Amino acid sequence: MTELSGSWRNGLILLFLAIAIIILMPIESAAADPDPGIGTDDYLCTPRFQLRNARRCPEAGPAGRLAELARLGVYPEKPLPAHKIDSALGIIPYSYLRLGKGGADKYGSVQDAVNRKNAIGRIKPGFLFASWIDRYEKSGVVVYMIASGVYIRGDNASRITASTFRGLVFSRTPDRAFAWVLGGDFTSAAPGHDQPLTTHWVNRYDVVQIYDVTKVGDWNWYMVGPDEWIEQRLLAIVDPDPVRPFHVGDNRWIAINLHEQTLAAYDDGHLVYATLVSSGSPGWWTKPGVFYVYEKLESDTMAGSFEADRSDYYYLEDVPWTLYYDEGRAIHGAYWHNKFGYATSHGCVNLSPADGHWIYDWAWEGTWVYVWDPTGETPTDEKAYGGGV
Repeated sequence: MTELSGSWRNGLILLFLAIAIIILMPIESAAADPDPGIGTDDYLCTPRFQLRNARRCPEAGPAGRLAELARLGVYPEKPLPAHKIDSALGIIPYSYLRLGKGGADKYGSVQDAVNRKNAIGRIKPGFLFASWIDRYEKSGVVVYMIASGVYIRGDNASRITASTFRGLVFSRTPDRAFAWVLGGDFTSAAPGHDQPLTTHWVNRYDVVQIYDVTKVGDWNWYMVGPDEWIEQRLLAIVDPDPVRPFHVGDNRWIAINLHEQTLAAYDDGHLVYATLVSSGSPGWWTKPGVFYVYEKLESDTMAGSFEADRSDYYYLEDVPWTLYYDEGRAIHGAYWHNKFGYATSHGCVNLSPADGHWIYDWAWEGTWVYVWDPTGETPTDEKAYGGGV
């Protein structure tokens, strides 16, 4: 009887120990590990598990790499709190022609244009764009009406389609810098031009987030994904900074970064919109400083030249959604090129038509404009600038 009782007691003890082990092990795993199916030596330790229970995952190898990426914010990737502006904003109420550099005669009737007789004026040679109202074809000659009672021949004119590029509207200021890709290429597996390329091709105008930066030689390289890097000349970066610039008079302003060729709009300490621009090219710089919008025009014709021989003459009819802020310099839509992200203008700040429309609707006369170059390479001497257009 005593021996039976002892065996019974030992069996009971073992049973209790087994139950305790069965009960306690799931509780400990569920409390510490959000993915109970992943073992402590499994390389797929989740970033959250790694950050909260670092001792249970190896410091080196794939698990440690994921932990590093989690700390950088690369994995799991969080999308930008943004979306593209409405494509309908890019619909321009005009149709445009690119004219030959040699200029064009104006006529008072379709027949005079066909016969090349009785010219009533001339568009001077240069960089020329005109809007047109109607198109005619007579005796094998194409003629365009560019204003009521004004016609030009279509021999040396071509219809154009404006850029469809669109910037981003933000629901809140993002946590990190982001950028538009300026040229299609494969990303690099590590910083430097001598590093192997990945199989990930990025297109012009793709948006990437910036997670890290390192300098190799003369250039910064930016991490845009796990083991993916892009050199600075292929990126136009926005580093959100909702701190009001010095001399800006209120909490609503437009910031134009001449080095990155970007524009950002801030309202009440939040980034609300960002996009690419084309500012003044060397010699026709966009002037740094603090300004304000002094006139809004739904469209305006711009013409002028800066060189004594007028070799840089330009004529641009019906430039849409124009915000004048610095004498003749303006922020406006540009229908004649698709070079956003590169400096190409005569001093104005060019936007795609959709972006020009968005910022025109958002801004009012009196909205502050902060133009700056973080490199300091753009001249700040007033003598380097004329009045603009």
